[in-house]
Amino acid sequence: MLNKSIKFLIENKLVSVLLFVLFVGWGTINAPFNWNIGFLPSNPVAVDAIPDIGENQQIVFTRWDGRSPQDIEDQITYPLTTSLLGIPGVKTIRSSSMFGFSSIYIIFEEDIEFYWSRSRILEKLNSLPSGLVPEDIKPALGPDATGLGQVFWYTLEGRDKEGNVTGGWDLQELRSIQDYYVKFGLSSASGVSEVGSIGGYIQEYQVDVNPELMRQYNVGLSSVVKAVKESNKDIGAQTLEINQAEYLVRGLGYIKSISDIENAVVISKDFTSIKIKDIGKVSLGPAARRGILDKEGAEVVGGVVVASYGSNPMEVITNVKAKMNELSTGLPSKVLADGSISQITIVPFYDRSELIKETLGTLNEALILEILITILVILIMVFNLRASILISSLLPVAVLMVFIAMKLFNVDANIVALSGIAIAIGTMVDVGVILSENIIRHLDENSEKKKLKTESSTPIEQGMRDEELQKEVTINQIVYNATVEVSGAIITAVMTTIISFIPVFTLIGAEGKLFRPLAFTKTFALTASLIVALFLIPPFATFLFRKKTLNKNFIFVINIALILTGVTAIFYGYWLGLILIAFGFTGLLKFQHKITEKLANVLNIVVSVLAIVFLLAKYWRPLGVDKSIFLNLIFVSLICFGLLGVFTLFRSYYTRILRWCLENKLLFLSLPAAIIIAGIFIMKNTGKEFMPSLKEGSFLLMPTSMPHAGVTENKRVLQQLDMAVAGIPEIKTVVGKAGRTTSALDPAPLSMYENIIQYKSEYMLNDNGVRQRYKVNENGEYMLKNGMLLQADQTEIWQSINAKQQLIEDEDGAFYRNWRPEIKSADDIWKEIIRVTKLPGVTSAPKLQPIETRLVMLQTGMRSPMGIKVKGADLKQIEAFGIQLESILKEVDGVKKEAVFADRIVGKPYLLIDINREKIARYGISIQDVQEVLKVAVGGMVLTETIEGRERYGVRVRYPRELRANPEDLKQIYIPVSNGNQVPLSELATIRYEKGPQVIKSEDTFLIGYVLFDKLDGFAEVGVVENAQALIQQKIDSGALIVPKGINYKFTGTYENQLRAEKTLSVVVPLALIIIFLILYFQFRSVSTSFMVFTGIAVAFSGGFIMIWLYGQDWFLNFNFLGENVRELFQMHPINLSVAVWVGFIALFGIATDDGVVMATYLTQTFDRNSPENKKEIRAAIVEAGEKRIRPCLMTTATTILALLPILTSTGRGSDIMIPMAIPSFGGMLIALITLFVVPVLYSWKKEIQLKKALK
Repeated sequence: MLNKSIKFLIENKLVSVLLFVLFVGWGTINAPFNWNIGFLPSNPVAVDAIPDIGENQQIVFTRWDGRSPQDIEDQITYPLTTSLLGIPGVKTIRSSSMFGFSSIYIIFEEDIEFYWSRSRILEKLNSLPSGLVPEDIKPALGPDATGLGQVFWYTLEGRDKEGNVTGGWDLQELRSIQDYYVKFGLSSASGVSEVGSIGGYIQEYQVDVNPELMRQYNVGLSSVVKAVKESNKDIGAQTLEINQAEYLVRGLGYIKSISDIENAVVISKDFTSIKIKDIGKVSLGPAARRGILDKEGAEVVGGVVVASYGSNPMEVITNVKAKMNELSTGLPSKVLADGSISQITIVPFYDRSELIKETLGTLNEALILEILITILVILIMVFNLRASILISSLLPVAVLMVFIAMKLFNVDANIVALSGIAIAIGTMVDVGVILSENIIRHLDENSEKKKLKTESSTPIEQGMRDEELQKEVTINQIVYNATVEVSGAIITAVMTTIISFIPVFTLIGAEGKLFRPLAFTKTFALTASLIVALFLIPPFATFLFRKKTLNKNFIFVINIALILTGVTAIFYGYWLGLILIAFGFTGLLKFQHKITEKLANVLNIVVSVLAIVFLLAKYWRPLGVDKSIFLNLIFVSLICFGLLGVFTLFRSYYTRILRWCLENKLLFLSLPAAIIIAGIFIMKNTGKEFMPSLKEGSFLLMPTSMPHAGVTENKRVLQQLDMAVAGIPEIKTVVGKAGRTTSALDPAPLSMYENIIQYKSEYMLNDNGVRQRYKVNENGEYMLKNGMLLQADQTEIWQSINAKQQLIEDEDGAFYRNWRPEIKSADDIWKEIIRVTKLPGVTSAPKLQPIETRLVMLQTGMRSPMGIKVKGADLKQIEAFGIQLESILKEVDGVKKEAVFADRIVGKPYLLIDINREKIARYGISIQDVQEVLKVAVGGMVLTETIEGRERYGVRVRYPRELRANPEDLKQIYIPVSNGNQVPLSELATIRYEKGPQVIKSEDTFLIGYVLFDKLDGFAEVGVVENAQALIQQKIDSGALIVPKGINYKFTGTYENQLRAEKTLSVVVPLALIIIFLILYFQFRSVSTSFMVFTGIAVAFSGGFIMIWLYGQDWFLNFNFLGENVRELFQMHPINLSVAVWVGFIALFGIATDDGVVMATYLTQTFDRNSPENKKEIRAAIVEAGEKRIRPCLMTTATTILALLPILTSTGRGSDIMIPMAIPSFGGMLIALITLFVVPVLYSWKKEIQLKKALK
């Protein structure tokens, strides 16, 4: 079937062309890179920066305004948790009880479908037994989203036409616009789950009653409550028919203004009414709030857009921006006192699409550079322009086919998934190299046969031959035979690589969600390359390699056209026109027989190579954009031609080295044995972590204040933090949040700060997110629009002007660096942030980023990637034990002391009003009577809600602030008693102060507290946790730490994912290796030969670990070259053994056997054809076989190694994850070159032993 399909496509080239067009067009439509594809529709793959590796969870959110955390825990959280535990598929339940609300996180097993779990929860909530929670409480299911769904944050600001901030809007005005216009408008955008609001004040009608006047008029609070409620009612009175026309009857009674409330009658006696205005004051004022938003020291109003589960974040953000543009025309404006117009504007301050675009841009650039390097390697090593074009065309088409498969199989595009394509490039090219080389070989053999046949033919036979038909049939048959000959080997090689990725498919939990997409994309990439190689390359090869004599005039016209097109291109600024001119002149010289066809081919290859090297220097820029194109060109030339030169020398001396190895087998084999031993030793001593962090381009500063801090204090501290951070020159914008948004996804207490810090890119970017050049004079000074000339190091002056507005764009100019000279990386910016945010009363914070933090909080329930979970039955005991652990953790090697912090659980001041039951019994009143008065008088109660068009405002009745400001005032609250009199609260109750919990956290109904900590740079998180575990156990054994009864502790954090992944990989990786060995056995039908090839995996595996070890050595490549430190150039630093590194090793396993398979296959074929009779003939046959197979082996290795260089030097967004995956393959393939000697030596040893036995 396979051979028939290949033959069909070779003979029906139109079908092949249609398939090619289909794959290219369809792939372009599904490509995630936001290409401008003109008339084609766009249906891109879902795009995000990184996969959502959070838990499969749902949220049950319950409001109970005014209630303390203890009340919430006892009456809502605990009863609901016990009921929800019985839902099928529930893994664990985490909960938080805070002031006024309860958040319950129900975490399901990974195999439970998201929306099925929601339906089960709704069923449970609808069937709760009566009395489980208070009657007026209604638990609600949270939005269909996770914390990672917070894709877009914005503020509402008054701005003029030029975009300058004007202000002029009150916070309550902005909040009303947000809540009743912007929020609903953005919620209607496709893919949006909800829009949460934060900041400003929610407006409400406030009725401050005067207790003295109420006592004089003998009016109780209950009468006021009743009057307010009854004064805010509309009714419907059915219909009336008048003169055969039907009228709808409405009784209007909704409150529309303050006067409507003031004139509400409380009591009436003897035709005299006591109105609310007689006993109190009505005003519009701000409601109590539990959330503050601050932008660089100024309080603002804003919101957060949450994307629905499973939606395309990029598409959602695009829809939101389109809706913003639509809403902007309807946003209000006002004329300020100075005559300027202030227009409400939606201003984004966190837009994940920027990170997504930068991440995809890094991958897009890496793929393009890899393809260019691959073409360069093929051009030089194959030295056939047509073959190079054929092989190189495989990559772009296969990549586009991957996008089609991703769309069909619902695999999202992100930094990890698309890295699967990047690390598969070398293997994808290998398929084309093997096939194309075989086609060329068959064509050369056919040419030789044809030449001999032509020379022996008679004139009559030549006249009878139909030359054109014979040629066409011959080329088709040759290509078919060549393809069929290697198709089995190609399929076997690809299957070996695909099977090597089986362990990745078996990963579960966070690591599974992170790397399964990568396994899919690599499998898609290899499958696509296989399809292209077997079904598209052969028919195109028949066309490309067909020798057809063209009309001389036509050839002349084509070459002239190339020259003219090149000149036109140069005129319009496209230097690539030089290549067309060179091709044209070469063609004319060949046309005029000035040079031979062979020389013309050489010249075209040289031109192509030079063009590719220049393109690499221009777009790769390995030395950095601050270095000239000339220096980058030198570096690219040296590194590419240098490595290719090494491979050429290797090939030249291969025969000599192989002969020496055959003569000194034991001495030679000691080298790979030593490498394997060294690799195992390094593996045992390499640090471990779950995943390297992705640099998101923003930080999340999450300190906390003291539990007793109120709204005013938290606002002051938040503004101080924002202003301190905003003063750092590298900071683009900083927006701080204290407390929570109006979303179930954000259960933050008021004392928790979240400062979202966006820092500037290292170099100034244009509107398309691409580095922009700016005009400079001959002295390197930047020329500004205002006429100034500034050097890059004149930092203070640059800070005083708007650089982007003043710089003049110039494609021949220099890049502008946004960072000060002393700031070398984002880590240096974070150190500056920590330095300026050391404020009294504020805890330290670990280094966090928005997406990273959301994922950590979803997985662990805490705001740090490392911590200890302390469980118990008593909050005070949990806190005390946590503080003990805090002091011990500060002594642990590798722990950052300033980041250690134990939850201060019991520290919130409580005023407890203890009602004396005996005293209230004397007055004939109940507990409820007293509580109802307290609830209204102290906290204020929202009694009803006004309806004013689309807006809704509450009406609250309470005592004036000055009459409830302290405990002494509270004692004077009047309580109505049975005889109509009123007595002060002091007669009925005592008031005392007590410390209580600010937040009550629990897990599966058990109370918990957290001790957070972070590691120092250069330490592996698993190693730090092991150090901490050892020290704590040592303290327990020595008696220095006593674990109270009922208390237990457990280390938690992302390191648990690493341990789980290791456990899975320890079983599945050996299983995959066994399967690879079986595939090799079925290929060679020999255990010994399969073992020889299999040694390539062991050597490459060790080579990968040796490279990891070298990356961590300060001396390795620690020298300057062309003004750049080579270690910094390749971003060399200690690499920990993470899941990303293991994925790199798994990718290495698939390609490490390729050279061995090629070599062993040819050795087997050689010995099948010949039967050497002595040791000398055996070694001669070995050398001959090795000599003939060294070229394709070196090509595949060179392609893999060189193609990884752009990844290893990449500094773009997302490179932090790609580099650890590339290091094992790079180091492994370098060391794996030794297998080109190991396999022949072992094979020779085997044959010599067999010969020796036969002679006996």
